Amino acid sequence: MTTPSKPQLAAPLARYAPYRRVGDFVFLSGIIAVDPKAGLIVKGFGDIPSEARALIGQSGEFSSDFKQGPILAQSWYVLDRIRATVEDAGGEMNDVFKLVQYFKNLDHFPLYSRVRNLFFTGPSPASTVVEVSGMLPSEDILIEVEASAYIPLSK
Repeated sequence: MTTPSKPQLAAPLARYAPYRRVGDFVFLSGIIAVDPKAGLIVKGFGDIPSEARALIGQSGEFSSDFKQGPILAQSWYVLDRIRATVEDAGGEMNDVFKLVQYFKNLDHFPLYSRVRNLFFTGPSPASTVVEVSGMLPSEDILIEVEASAYIPLSK
């Protein structure tokens, strides 16, 4: 089993691995927009880097940013942690072949999809989308994504 080594990896909330390598396949645990070491739950644009805010559509209009900011910021954070984790395993985002995406509100999917398209420049991964009633550790969590990647050991 390969263990993570970079601090920007998705940190588990409990005692489980952020990912496991099984041969040439890498399976990521579900990732949410939380940094447990910092005690941070991403709740909006202010919780992500400024360059990411502009990239994903912060408008500067309070009403729009207040309504769309939480799901856009959480989407960016989760996908960025998936990117860092896949890179730690020796791959890149285009090695991800499957995503399972859990939403508290399926109406958020189009906003998430817009952010997802920034992270995948090649063929889109196979995808499952599910609506759930809630996620740990708080009601502020709007999305969780798990990923599977094919990253040959000889890559």
